[in-house]
Amino acid sequence: MRLREIDERKDEMMRQLAVCETGGHGDSYTPIYGGRGAFVGRFQFSPRTVINYVQQMDGRTLSVKEAVALAHDYQQAAELAKFVIFEKDGAWNWPLCNRKLGIAQQAADIKAAAATTSGGAAVAQNSGR
Repeated sequence: MRLREIDERKDEMMRQLAVCETGGHGDSYTPIYGGRGAFVGRFQFSPRTVINYVQQMDGRTLSVKEAVALAHDYQQAAELAKFVIFEKDGAWNWPLCNRKLGIAQQAADIKAAAATTSGGAAVAQNSGR
């Protein structure tokens, strides 16, 4: 499987996850809140989760306001969700949608396909994208 196809599978998985969590995907014209405001954006991240995983992903320290803004930005939130799922095996962060969509299994299948592409180089280069 080519790298482009792997990235497309990851993007499709993110679309499915966003639809499962909030009923839509892509940018929203209005802020999305769930759990009485505890979760934000298409991927229903808590601000604390965003802060923690961004720190692990690229070393940045975000404020709560910055974390909320990132969670509302579909592209940035999708990249973070990919990091959480593919780098941290964190599909458990979305318990209902993980079970409904088989996110953990989809991620394992994509990782296996990536490992056979370029002798595993795809995993190292694109697992966070």
